[in-house]
Amino acid sequence: MKYYELALCGLYLQNLIFHSQDELLPLSEVLVNLNLKKKESARLFENSNPKNKLIRAVVIRQCHKPDFETLGICESLASCISVLQFELAQFISYYYGGKLGFILGLFQGSKMYECEPINKLAQPNLSQAQQEALNFLKEHESALLFADTGSGKTEIYIALIKEYLEQGKQVLLLMPEISLTPQMQTRLQVYFKDNFFLWHSKISKKKKALSLEKFTTAKSLLVAGARSALFLPFRNLGLIIVDEEHDNSYKANNKPFFNARDLSLFLGQKFGIKVVLGSATPSVTSFYKHKHFRLKGTFFESTKRFLYDESELALTPFLLNELKLSLENNKQAIVFLPTRANFRQVFCKHCGQTIQCPYCSVAMSVHTHKKVLKCHYCNFAKKINPFCPNCQGTLLEARKMGTAELKEKLENALPKARIMKFDSDEIRSVKKLHSILKSFNEKEIDILVGTSMLAKGHDYHSVDLSVILGLDEYLFRPNFRAAEETLALAMQVAGRAGRKGEARVLLQTRNRTFFEKYIQNYDLFLHDELEFRKDLYPPFKRLLRILIEDKNANTAQQLCEELVSALKNIAGLELVGYGACGIEKLHLKYRFYILCRSYTHKSLILAQNYVSTLRNVSTDIDPIDFS
Repeated sequence: MKYYELALCGLYLQNLIFHSQDELLPLSEVLVNLNLKKKESARLFENSNPKNKLIRAVVIRQCHKPDFETLGICESLASCISVLQFELAQFISYYYGGKLGFILGLFQGSKMYECEPINKLAQPNLSQAQQEALNFLKEHESALLFADTGSGKTEIYIALIKEYLEQGKQVLLLMPEISLTPQMQTRLQVYFKDNFFLWHSKISKKKKALSLEKFTTAKSLLVAGARSALFLPFRNLGLIIVDEEHDNSYKANNKPFFNARDLSLFLGQKFGIKVVLGSATPSVTSFYKHKHFRLKGTFFESTKRFLYDESELALTPFLLNELKLSLENNKQAIVFLPTRANFRQVFCKHCGQTIQCPYCSVAMSVHTHKKVLKCHYCNFAKKINPFCPNCQGTLLEARKMGTAELKEKLENALPKARIMKFDSDEIRSVKKLHSILKSFNEKEIDILVGTSMLAKGHDYHSVDLSVILGLDEYLFRPNFRAAEETLALAMQVAGRAGRKGEARVLLQTRNRTFFEKYIQNYDLFLHDELEFRKDLYPPFKRLLRILIEDKNANTAQQLCEELVSALKNIAGLELVGYGACGIEKLHLKYRFYILCRSYTHKSLILAQNYVSTLRNVSTDIDPIDFS
């Protein structure tokens, strides 16, 4: 009998020892049964999985017979994970925290396969500036392509991808999920035919299975995908491109809180894989840490004027006149708002109270179409009541405007305009996404109203007006990256207009001075922001956010204070702050935080390991969310 240490995929358990009569290789995949009791099964399998579910596991190593009884391995599979996948999983477990088996649950194993070169690929025609950028990227193992919106960075990517495919190397093109648009798919098809596939959460299981078959028979060497594509079974990965590298979508919002951009850089250093970061508005950290090529201007001749409406959030006569001008000239417009649905807080004019979620300490939002109030954190919903629950007053008034209400107001003001909403409530499938963008591209829609989805990866030459609303509240959020994120978002939205020809960008803001200074000079902002962050925030220091949650507020607060006392003993660790979270209660649990800072990650890892065994405590290293 032989004994093996296994990592159980997707389960938050230590590695366990099982026995088998077969000779098993390290990193091969097997199926096991834990013979769990019903209660244990429910705890480990959160979705009410059956008692005797077979669990995928990865063989870590062969070991000696333990001094306790072991369970047998049920089945040996033909698949395995690669050395690259295993090293990446180990790094995630070390840096972001979490059991190795739980991390390996993210990865897709495969049979062994070989990659063959792909020849006779079309070559994009590059300008002299684009060719210089390409040469720069080829000279560096990792680099940043700092390229203005519309400057033609996609063609540079394609030229670089072509070289690697012709060498028989695999390529991963990472993009924020919703920017996997029909345009990018069309561009890739022109050059790479059927030698690539898309991979993101809106792809069906059937299509994913077909893509994996294509991938593991080496019929496709290029993957264009969201952050989950990083965990596919690459066997000969030569190039990773992280487009829109500044985008927060690369950071996972649940355990483990990894950042796909940073994992790409780890793989590049570990395995000699070329990594290219690309953005018109690169993150301050990437700009500081990486050599960059600055590609300025636009591929097509264009001019852009910036207009300012110094009003509160509203459809002002100035704004409507600019929209009418676009319609009269047979042009299209996009109207951006940073909130979805009818994301509006409501309050009573009599007592001034907001209508709070009973489970979370946040105001509920109005969804007019369904006539409900909804919490956007726990999804609790209830019918709209015209009376204030606090004083029974009848005059309830909205403080915010959402995309649904904005669309309705625009339709009333511009009755002849064809207006469509473009947000996560409207777009729930790839089919719907393609349908709306196709209609807009064919000028069947005059005005597209939407959220940050509007900012990502769309290229239409008939848009001559971008309207940007509601960014002032973004600018003053309690987050050290607020200015960076707000400016980047404004510039990305502005970039949707004037891809070719003349265009206007209208910003409705009370902070005109900030936008006037930086919206056409992101280079200046980067240098000013680096001065602001010195000795305080990334890229000069690293952060760790510890979150304590409990149904009892006193219990959570006491544990928070105990941890603060203990963490003070870790050398090199600075406690920035602690206390109740901005959103103090979610899902019936009270939330307290501790924010730690250090010049190196080692002190943060020590703190993370110290609290990792505690119940109701989670950690987020390099956090972007501070609510």
